[in-house]
Amino acid sequence: MPSSSRKDATPTKEASSGEQDAAPEETATLRQIAILVSALLGVCCLGGVLLAGIAMPFAATAGTSVNAVTSIFEETPSNLGFTEPSEQSVLLAADGTQIARFYAENRVVVSSNQISQHMKNAAVAIEDRRFYKHHGIDVQGLAGAFVNNLAGGATAGGSSITQQYVKNAIIERGRASGNQELIAQATERTIGRKLNEARLAVAIEKKMSKEQILTGYLNLAQFGTAHYGVESAAKHYFSKSAKDLTIPEAAMLAGITQSPARWDPIKHPDAAKTRRDTVLGEMYRNGYISKDELNAAVAVPIQQMLKVSEDLNGCAEAGTAAYFCEYVVNDLLKDSSWGKTRDDRVNKLYRGGLTIQTTLDLNKQKAAYNTLVSNIPVNDRSGIQTSLSSVEPGTGHIVAMAQNTNYGNQSANDRSATKINLNSSQDMRGGVGFQSGSTFKVFTLIQWLKSGYSPGDVVDSNQGTLPRSSWKISCSPKSRDNYRFGNLEGVGGGPMTVLDSTKMSVNGSFVRMANRLDLCDIAQTAKDMGVRRGDSKEWSYAPSMILGANNVTPLSMAVATSTLAAGGQYCAPTSYTEVKDADGKTIITKKPDCRQVLDKSVAHQTTEVLKNVISQGATGEKAQLSGREAAGKTGTANDDTNAWFIGYTPQLATSIWQGHQKGHRSMMNSVINGRFYHEVYGGLFPATIFSQYMTTALSGQPAVAFTSATPGSDTSTGRASSDTASSDTASKTSTAEPTQQPSTAEPSPSQGGGDNSGSTGDDGSGSTGDSSGSTGDRDGDRSDTSDDSGDRDGNDQSRDPREHDSDGQG
Repeated sequence: MPSSSRKDATPTKEASSGEQDAAPEETATLRQIAILVSALLGVCCLGGVLLAGIAMPFAATAGTSVNAVTSIFEETPSNLGFTEPSEQSVLLAADGTQIARFYAENRVVVSSNQISQHMKNAAVAIEDRRFYKHHGIDVQGLAGAFVNNLAGGATAGGSSITQQYVKNAIIERGRASGNQELIAQATERTIGRKLNEARLAVAIEKKMSKEQILTGYLNLAQFGTAHYGVESAAKHYFSKSAKDLTIPEAAMLAGITQSPARWDPIKHPDAAKTRRDTVLGEMYRNGYISKDELNAAVAVPIQQMLKVSEDLNGCAEAGTAAYFCEYVVNDLLKDSSWGKTRDDRVNKLYRGGLTIQTTLDLNKQKAAYNTLVSNIPVNDRSGIQTSLSSVEPGTGHIVAMAQNTNYGNQSANDRSATKINLNSSQDMRGGVGFQSGSTFKVFTLIQWLKSGYSPGDVVDSNQGTLPRSSWKISCSPKSRDNYRFGNLEGVGGGPMTVLDSTKMSVNGSFVRMANRLDLCDIAQTAKDMGVRRGDSKEWSYAPSMILGANNVTPLSMAVATSTLAAGGQYCAPTSYTEVKDADGKTIITKKPDCRQVLDKSVAHQTTEVLKNVISQGATGEKAQLSGREAAGKTGTANDDTNAWFIGYTPQLATSIWQGHQKGHRSMMNSVINGRFYHEVYGGLFPATIFSQYMTTALSGQPAVAFTSATPGSDTSTGRASSDTASSDTASKTSTAEPTQQPSTAEPSPSQGGGDNSGSTGDDGSGSTGDSSGSTGDRDGDRSDTSDDSGDRDGNDQSRDPREHDSDGQG
């Protein structure tokens, strides 16, 4: 997690009075400057550096040199032009647990008191033993390097820690701004660069204490091929914080900075030990450790020291919450309040040290994933996927989002792996959505009640054909068509109440109910409650819409369900609540975005009806919760291509989808989790998953009852609807050829053959029972909806973890 204080890690900030080092404050003398210039020339010349293009004149004599450079060092800049060090951002669950990290450079900036004194001593001993005595330029070190080079020793540069800090800060500025020219200037081997570096070092010594400079250096320096700053390195190599580093650990890290690849302790442990022991020797020579401490540290093998922690960048670190993580990232990057462009926001995410507080409930997330995979394992033989979204009513907080696939790219060893979020839409790196089947009947029911009808009204439940002229589709008149529909054998037929028709999910009843309404009003009610197509395309308003022809997302169905649970109050789905910058300042606060979209009486009346769906003998009987009231609706699309259950209690709303991510394939005659199923429908796996998940997710919470419907809103008796007669007449007078094919509809699971119980076995596996040969919940939609079929997988190519493009396919 980013540090709450960066005062002693930033070169642009003044040192506070309490942190001033005791070092003298006089600037470099003219004699020191002359020695500096001469030494720089010697170092660069004998090191093979080209002198062409030097940005200042140089005379042969020391006196001339002094005159030439004195003004440069006297005119030190007041604004050094550096930038804050890039720092990793962290994503937190609702309880503060870290979920994932994002970084361009794996760095965690820490303050001085969060770094072991051994680490500071080791860095000074090996890099700049006169650090506390010079004023930014170690002229003795430069002169020593000159003599060493002249004598034929290994080429040395003699840069002080302050100069290295300057160089690293300029490089960091270039990286953060994408300025490659600035990086090149900071790393070129010229005297001009060295002199400018020295000039800025002198300026820094005027502005910052030694402690601040050393801390800044340790936060910027590279301590491995992919680790920047001492805290990140300590976490990686030793799985501990920098404040807890021991003498040998500190010496090893201090030695790496000279050549991170060469001294890599994982790949080259013997070389790393040689380098570590060299640092230990310098620590002893400079009085930082005793002889006994030296001998004890040298005796420790590198392999014994290491306790490596793997560093994952991005949502891959989030494990089973990876898809939720991706949703949060895309949600953030769509918010223009904290960055003018998407590129600005991506840069801040990967360099800004943000702390992002999300809505994820880890207990519910664990329950969601475990329930899904216990019923349909990852890479199940059937090739069937399933997903779950869970939303808190009244806030819109997404508390769980899971699916039975591994996050990543598909491979021979993991054929179902994907980065596509099956719960969300394409613009959130999800898919095109799935046909919702009879779950969409909920919105016809709501519009029926909004229009003044009653659950007790009697309607004709027979299958049949309704002509084009009978439909009202005010927003899309061209969508009107002859519509032929059917019921499952043994279900429906003759007069039925709306309540019983909902309980048994009878197609004929709902098609005739919708025929008396405006289909555009039904669709608008669904949209107002939060339902969204996954592909963001215009809705299909054809009559097949009634039975779930539109491709919608599981998350949006959970949001719509939560609207009913909250008494008609829609709350926009929310994945994060607060974002803080690296200094702990809140830059985004996200409060619930809610509005009343249904009269409370309509919402409560709908809930009273949907409670009956989760009752013995009804299509959703497997969704029952012991000791709790719940309401919901089953759904199955044509040929068992998609199966759903959407349900809720007053505290939690959940949507479960089951089907194939790719294509438009039937789940009939599938072997799922080792058992054969002739038919697969919403009242089987999805309803069972709902019951198991909600039982765990709500464990420990009080059983809250739904608010009763408004007195007088009868849910059991009512008038006979006039469409009982008129719809049959219409079908008989129609001579046009129907454009839709007949379909079957749904009975309850108890009407099917075979063991349909889906009960949890003695082993606690929670897998559904054997429904071989059962007829089960057929959930309505047997109309031809091929216009919305297609590949659910889309473009699942490998992406750079920082791209987060807004046009992800699915």
